[in-house]
Amino acid sequence: MKAWLKPKRKITMHFTPTYSSWLNQIEIWFNMLTKDVLKNGVWKSTKQLVDQIMEYIRTYNEQRAAPFKWTYAGKIRVV
Repeated sequence: MKAWLKPKRKITMHFTPTYSSWLNQIEIWFNMLTKDVLKNGVWKSTKQLVDQIMEYIRTYNEQRAAPFKWTYAGKIRVV
């Protein structure tokens, strides 16, 4: 990946460790989109799918958008 990006200097990638997907905020949002819209969904066309995703984004931004609050009540682990 780094070799592929080298000639493309306008792109900066910030890699997160593979064991810490919780650091990647978009992973959390895609998980919510998957559970709320995509899982078990049936669409008659690509346009219908795109329209439903865009409606979800609009609704999410109007009603639910807020910073994620991190909590952890489990046992502390040192890796």
